[in-house]
Amino acid sequence: MSNFAKQIPKAVKEIRLHFCQTSGHSAGVRQFVQSSYPSIKSSNPDLKFLIREASDISPRAFVRFERGAESQTQLADLSESQVSAELSNLVNSQTVGKPQ
Repeated sequence: MSNFAKQIPKAVKEIRLHFCQTSGHSAGVRQFVQSSYPSIKSSNPDLKFLIREASDISPRAFVRFERGAESQTQLADLSESQVSAELSNLVNSQTVGKPQ
């Protein structure tokens, strides 16, 4: 089970990943989803974890917190472990109700 799956705070209400199904820029995000999605959902069954695939888009991650605060980051050309690190930074960097 990934460390990321265990460290998601209760203040996180939704994680949304946008990426391309075929682009090399999104390869790390695709690998992250394949390897980490099951452990994230089993550790956080009430968390909305949305996967949005679209052709020719730059991979991004969005995290929505309580009270509608939202943060995002670019994930282009990152490895699976870098994607995990970026998501960890994103979910832990937000002070609830105070956008980045």
